[in-house]
Amino acid sequence: MNTLKSVGQRIQRKDARAKLTGEALYPQDIEMENCVYGATVRSEIPHGFFTLDLSEAEKALGVIRIFTAADVTGHNVHGVLFKDHEVLCAKKVRRVGDPVAFVVAETQAQADAAGAMVKVNYEPLPAVFDPKEAMLPDAPQVHDGKSNLIYHYKCRRGDVAKGFESSAVVIEREYVSPFVDHVFLQPESGLAYMEGDKVVVVASTQYPHFDQIEVAEAIGWELEQVVILNPVVGGAFGGREDISMQIHLALATIALGRPVKTTMAREESFYAHSKRHPVYMRLKVGAAEDGKLLALEAELHGDTGAYASWAINVMRKAGVHITGPYEIENVHVDSYSVYTNNPYAGAMRGFGATQVPVAYEQHMDILAEALGMTPYEIRMKNLFRVGSVTANGQVLTESVPLEECLEILNQAMNGSDAGAGAGATSAAKPGKQTEVAEHA
Repeated sequence: MNTLKSVGQRIQRKDARAKLTGEALYPQDIEMENCVYGATVRSEIPHGFFTLDLSEAEKALGVIRIFTAADVTGHNVHGVLFKDHEVLCAKKVRRVGDPVAFVVAETQAQADAAGAMVKVNYEPLPAVFDPKEAMLPDAPQVHDGKSNLIYHYKCRRGDVAKGFESSAVVIEREYVSPFVDHVFLQPESGLAYMEGDKVVVVASTQYPHFDQIEVAEAIGWELEQVVILNPVVGGAFGGREDISMQIHLALATIALGRPVKTTMAREESFYAHSKRHPVYMRLKVGAAEDGKLLALEAELHGDTGAYASWAINVMRKAGVHITGPYEIENVHVDSYSVYTNNPYAGAMRGFGATQVPVAYEQHMDILAEALGMTPYEIRMKNLFRVGSVTANGQVLTESVPLEECLEILNQAMNGSDAGAGAGATSAAKPGKQTEVAEHA
């Protein structure tokens, strides 16, 4: 009999009732007396120098103050791995959506209206939107004086050339996974206020401890003077790991001595937060006549956009997982994280490991067809099992139920006798062939 408190039991979520009844408190629900409201002015071009003309906006109804880079009292930078974002851009923008000013007014509508009146004069610069092009020597530099290449992960195992030479079939394809937005239910919203000599920032976030550090550094205060309160989170999926409006709110409430609140519309939310990394994948795989995978060569280019966020972690994981759940004796992988002037990419569920199945699972089906095998057959021939060694040298010692899972799935799709009949294929096994295609 199961006597464990949680494992195997039906546990009620602590926040379920409050969310169901509407009692849950999200940042947008919170109001404070004497509160004012903020709106962020964002870049409309992907790359260029700019100047601001605030004269008309400052005269707009209800406007209290417009904050720019000159008003950042600490370090005008933030970022989870590299401090490559500016709190408010000072001279140059690197993507559509970069923040250039923060307008504070008596109401949200007045702040939004005044924000639209801020004149941003641009001097456009050449931009780059493809990560492979961004690695070329003459590509525009997204960050002055820095290479667009952030990170290069390498995985080498065995002798790939020998593996391809021994293969009956060699298939090469290119695949692309796109930008994906989190589209969480609650767009970004937050509130900041003073509590004695401390600034309190209320915002739905995945990393309140990181937020505390980044706010403190940007305003130039001690860590213990910054308090981050995390109310109910209306979805995140990685999209709230990077700072959005928290520093803007802290700067404004410190300067004005009044609570400051902002809530993004859905369109602004799309511009403001990170996306899932697009990954350009070239995959070349060789297999023996019986379907055994003998060699894999992969080149991955991850587009992290204008800012790094978690680019290193994402493309390292992509490089590790591009071999899939399959044993391959000979492996050669290069995985790159690259700056472009696209929207910036960061954390999203399963990051790195989510993009690459687009390539390797389609590739398995193509190999199976070329060898006259079923998709089930070729996978059962190569699946990880207990004792398998991954491409980067990890020995799998437990919890590798892939064979059982695939067998159950196959039976569910094809009937209880599918396992016995799966090996019977109508196509004859071909001789040695090599196929190269540009896109799949």
